[in-house]
Amino acid sequence: MFRRLLLIPALLLLGACQTNQIDRDFDASRDFAGYRSWSWQEPGLQYRPDDPRIKSDLTEQRLREAVSQQLDQRGLRPAQPGSAADLKVQTWLIIDQRQDQVSTNYGGGYWGGGWGGYWGPPLTETRTVDYKVATIQIDLFDGKDGKLVWRGSAEQLVRQSQANPSEREAAIRATVGKVLSQYPPQ
Repeated sequence: MFRRLLLIPALLLLGACQTNQIDRDFDASRDFAGYRSWSWQEPGLQYRPDDPRIKSDLTEQRLREAVSQQLDQRGLRPAQPGSAADLKVQTWLIIDQRQDQVSTNYGGGYWGGGWGGYWGPPLTETRTVDYKVATIQIDLFDGKDGKLVWRGSAEQLVRQSQANPSEREAAIRATVGKVLSQYPPQ
């Protein structure tokens, strides 16, 4: 029972990490209104670490479709075959192993009743919690000079239980939507 109570602060801490942390950067000297077409800069999806347990044709297909739909919603169209694209797109799926220190304080309170009680000394227990964070990063390069002009990323806690395919697809679409909601820069 005591050990189960210790897990509550750790779960609350990890639950707080589930929100996406959105980040973006861009070249302020670029005229983003001039970008109208895009194509993939191959490889379209890169993985870090380069681990066969992470790589998946299904994940790549979901990411490519989500990015394509979001770019389309922002007025960018796929470049016609044989013509140069204004933007080249590359996506990254990065999985990081992280650790957190979780401290739980016990004691330092009054136990007992009636006339005889006891003030207990404070007791602190510190544990290390391991968890994984997935980052989806989307890079947009100028089609003419190849320079990075815009980068957006979002981090999210990796759940231990595997979601079903439709949940995975929905999570990827939502994350890509949040990342590209920052494009074009205002």
